[in-house]
Amino acid sequence: MIEKSDRRDFIKKAALLTGALSMAGSSTLAMSNSIQNSRNPLPQWKGFNLLDFFSPNPDRPYGGSTEEDFKWMTDWGFDFVRIPMAYPSYLEIDRSRDITPEEVFSINKEAVERVDQLVYMAHKHNLHVSINLHRAPGYCINAGFHEPYNLWKDKEAQEAFYWHWNMWAERYKNISREWISFDLLNEPAMIDDMNNQHASKTYVPGDIYAKVIEEAANAIWKQNPDHLIIADGNQVGTRIIPEITHLPIGQSCRGYYPGIISHYKAPWAMKDIDNLPPLKYPGQVGDQYLSRDMLEKFYEPWIKLAQSGTGVHCGECGCYNKTPHDIFLAWFGDVVDILSSSDIGFALWNFRGDFGILDSGRKDVDYEDWHGHKLDRKLLDLIRKA
Repeated sequence: MIEKSDRRDFIKKAALLTGALSMAGSSTLAMSNSIQNSRNPLPQWKGFNLLDFFSPNPDRPYGGSTEEDFKWMTDWGFDFVRIPMAYPSYLEIDRSRDITPEEVFSINKEAVERVDQLVYMAHKHNLHVSINLHRAPGYCINAGFHEPYNLWKDKEAQEAFYWHWNMWAERYKNISREWISFDLLNEPAMIDDMNNQHASKTYVPGDIYAKVIEEAANAIWKQNPDHLIIADGNQVGTRIIPEITHLPIGQSCRGYYPGIISHYKAPWAMKDIDNLPPLKYPGQVGDQYLSRDMLEKFYEPWIKLAQSGTGVHCGECGCYNKTPHDIFLAWFGDVVDILSSSDIGFALWNFRGDFGILDSGRKDVDYEDWHGHKLDRKLLDLIRKA
């Protein structure tokens, strides 16, 4: 269980820990886009997404990370966790009705301190933490919560977005960029109906997305000009963002391509899940031939971006538990090999759960008992070797 601690105690402990780790020989991150590099400027972090604050309703949590979770991650050689948060999870609001624009600023002190505790536990176990707004004021890739405005169209939403990032940056302003980063917005897209999980998701006009990124980054850098910032690729994390390569901001891709494998029979991602074609990898599936060559072409722009001097990391990857396990491993082995061979790290979605190495609920895995959990040893071995 997470211990109770006030914010002052957390900041003091985190600052001391950061200093100790830095003195122990941690490298300084290089994020200069003025120099042409042959290697990815970001570290090749490997780890997991933690869903403790993923739900907009804190009474319906997805997570519940424990001290043991962090110990196991470190023992297995991982060094990174991403915390995708729904901003309503840390608000004090009336949840019996739709949120109002004014309530977007109603911070719940105890909820924010629970985020502090999660960050502190990760740092205690030598894990870099990436704070992400999975749901931001005016935007989320997922339905399930009624936003009071549109991030891409409404200045009021954008100002709220910048305000939230300024708050988090101020909260962690004394934490080194070696141990914390700020992943601005999960999987941006233009969505024609935010309340329809199968609505069309298209490319955000580059100038609009770049403006939102730069203003949010400035709000963060006001608190600490050395804070490390990452922006998810456009069109649901799949496309690089050429409009911001002049800025010292990393970019985050996804390890879900093609979706027919990664989200096979996932009800929130696919229609008519009972009539999907059988999977093969490599092989013909519907009108596509799925192969490593196809994956290499998909990741080529990201690899070139990393080689040009912009840091690249894969913030989410993995496979829903309805994909046959042997096909998943064959495909995912190629994905992580392509990324790793170009010094691009990755974070599995998630640690425990449908995509995870623990308690994934797959029906075709010979699980290993791990302290009362069901461990997918083959998947663990695959990502440890990457």
